Amino acid sequence: NVLCIINASTLAAIDYGFDKQVSAERNVLIFDLGGGTLDVSILTIEEGVFEVKSTAGDTHLGGEDFDNRMVAHFVQEFKRKHGKDLQENKRGLQRLRTACERAK
Repeated sequence: NVLCIINASTLAAIDYGFDKQVSAERNVLIFDLGGGTLDVSILTIEEGVFEVKSTAGDTHLGGEDFDNRMVAHFVQEFKRKHGKDLQENKRGLQRLRTACERAK
């Protein structure tokens, strides 16, 4: 029997607070940026009790979107500085994408 369904960011908040000895009330913001989604939850933790105040998400915004924007930005910067278009160089473009993923 399923008692409740929680999203990943709420689960992360529970995991965060599970081993903490919190006596005073704390508000916690959990920001979960996945590969293709973004989830945010706000919880209150007090004396081992977790209360979800709010949760929201965007299934069309995630880490890949940030990667794509960073790659596009640096392709333009490279073109501006060196006069060469990295989009014509598959290997160079892949190296740039990997560097952007690591930087993120």
